[in-house]
Amino acid sequence: MELGALRQQRPNWRFAAVDPSADMIMQAEKTLDGDLGQIAFTQGYIDDASEGPFDGALCLLVLHFLEPEERLRTLQQLRRRLRPGAPLVVAHHSFPQEHGDQDRWLKRYAAFQVARGFDPVRTRSGIAYMKEKLPAIAPSEDETIMRDAGFKRTELFYAAFTFKGWITYADLT
Repeated sequence: MELGALRQQRPNWRFAAVDPSADMIMQAEKTLDGDLGQIAFTQGYIDDASEGPFDGALCLLVLHFLEPEERLRTLQQLRRRLRPGAPLVVAHHSFPQEHGDQDRWLKRYAAFQVARGFDPVRTRSGIAYMKEKLPAIAPSEDETIMRDAGFKRTELFYAAFTFKGWITYADLT
């Protein structure tokens, strides 16, 4: 959906999309109604991505699956592929992790999901999965990793319960 929206807003742009899941790529192709003229898909990870340089990048719902070391490496590889000053938009789960904060934030998110009509049993199961399997980190740690990867002027532009979104820029050096 994001590619479709970007393509609609910028019909002259070309896009390179990377995803490890063949199913997700097929879903994207289906969502785009097979109109893929401006989009090159690569099944894989950051190391499989084109070298660029690119004028901008999105990293949506990815980083919360990565341990901090791999998150840093992935962001460094993204930075390496961007032109100096190019924007990067990231969005993923990021919430406080200390002294019971994790449980409090996950309970808030679960309550919101149930209030929206989601099945309470499936919601609790999903929250348990997030707690046990997702290496989510605190927003301040995310910002530090972005800086350490070579990004500057990081700004939080979106926050909804456990989801956060930032825009940051490839360092000019």
